[in-house]
Amino acid sequence: MIRRWLTRWRWPLLLAMLVVAGLAFAFLPPAAAVDAGEISRGPMVVSVTDTAVTRALEHYIVSAPVTGYLSRIELEAGDAIGRGQEFARISGRPSAPLDPRTITEGRAALASAQAAASQARAGLDLARSDLARAEALATRQFVSRAQVEAMRTRVLSGEAALAQARAEAARLAAIIRQPDGSIGASVTLRAPAAGRVLSVMNESAGMVAEGTPIMTIGDPAELEVVVDLLSREAVRVHPGDRALITRWGGPQPLEGRVWRVEPLGQREISALGVEEQRVNVIIRFADPARLAAAGLGHGFQVDATIERWRDNKALRVPVGALFRGPEGKWQVFVIEQGRARLQMVTIGQINEDWGEVRGGLGEGQRVVLNPANTLRDGQRVSPR
Repeated sequence: MIRRWLTRWRWPLLLAMLVVAGLAFAFLPPAAAVDAGEISRGPMVVSVTDTAVTRALEHYIVSAPVTGYLSRIELEAGDAIGRGQEFARISGRPSAPLDPRTITEGRAALASAQAAASQARAGLDLARSDLARAEALATRQFVSRAQVEAMRTRVLSGEAALAQARAEAARLAAIIRQPDGSIGASVTLRAPAAGRVLSVMNESAGMVAEGTPIMTIGDPAELEVVVDLLSREAVRVHPGDRALITRWGGPQPLEGRVWRVEPLGQREISALGVEEQRVNVIIRFADPARLAAAGLGHGFQVDATIERWRDNKALRVPVGALFRGPEGKWQVFVIEQGRARLQMVTIGQINEDWGEVRGGLGEGQRVVLNPANTLRDGQRVSPR
């Protein structure tokens, strides 16, 4: 009976099943369109990049050793200079010009000083004569010893007065006779090392104070690069790390090596007003020939990229596929048979493009890039 019933209603039943299947397929959620990436092996580099400045390996700032009048410096930036070469002199302050009234007053004072000297000379001659007579009488005991000593004191006082009057007269005579603008002895400034003039701070003649910077001397052919990194980045950099100098003005980067990480951090204020602790990292160029052809000089701005880690055959995943799970662990969506499968992974080093895979993924697997927040485990996906 059932067979007869099925034979009679087989076509309507088949049609009903097709309709139900069609409705079920129509109401199924569509596959989510996603971007896909692949787990691959290849070179991977972790580096830090920051703005840097070039400087001469050995540069000297020549300062004024004394306060005085600096002669004009004829050398200009870029000129060659030898060790011990004289380039300037510092002399005493030039004498001020005297107006006619001052000259007249000075001549009157000079005449007065000369008259005082003549008077002191006459008094000294008289004191000496009295002393001679007193000493002659003292031998015959007509004059006491106290009187003789008083005469000697008068002679000494007269000599002192004469010397003082002569000194004052000489001083006034020197002021009146000294030509306007005359200078005294000078101190010679010489280059402490051979090289080139990097900068001239005081080119024109004029008064300078002791310690005033005058000239910077160095060798622009021997340069190093100074990059100030954040202290948290500097502790990961070590001497010998490879560095690339970019954005220096040429098409190809210049190669160097980290020579020193200075042990002192300095507080700086960023453009956003944030206090930062910065550490100077010194980089030496690896190819002096390329450096000479580059034409860089002291104080040029460049970009320095320091490699902290490198693996030429790293198993890597696109960094856009990584996201943190509820427990803070790295996760990805792996594409398997048209569905997204949630997979936990172990990640080592990370840079701007890749993450180093240390567990959970294999070479050749495909993963979802930049997964949406609505994507769920097991959901159908369609790679774009």
